[in-house]
Amino acid sequence: MSVEDNVRLARRWFQEVWNEGRMETVHELFAKDGVATGQSEHGETIHGPEHFAPLVQRIRGAFPDIKVTVEDAFGADDRVAVRWSAVMTHKGDHLGMPATNRLAKISGISIVRVRNGQLVEGWDNWDQLGLMKQIGPGERGEAA
Repeated sequence: MSVEDNVRLARRWFQEVWNEGRMETVHELFAKDGVATGQSEHGETIHGPEHFAPLVQRIRGAFPDIKVTVEDAFGADDRVAVRWSAVMTHKGDHLGMPATNRLAKISGISIVRVRNGQLVEGWDNWDQLGLMKQIGPGERGEAA
């Protein structure tokens, strides 16, 4: 695949997986032997689509209106770098805490490696602490 094809694939991933919640896209585009680092709140490495799909379901369960915007995307060889932002409302308890109905805005950078039209490696760096500060308890400890 060309660099341009890889960039299109990365953009498609963000649109279909995160904005549309299409689990079939996770299974189509994330290689069975794929490895993802930095996505989960616990820091563990995720292996394959069967382990990545539950993460997507958990995040989208907590933030069903998530809207990710790809701010920049560019590639070199088999890698694509994506700078993204997201706006979402904490409407579900899928992160182990009750929904606060608070709006959150975060940003991050993802780098992926593509092989034969699939993501085989991914590294994410995003503002997890900023997210928790935005949706956490209010000043007196109550949820909004």
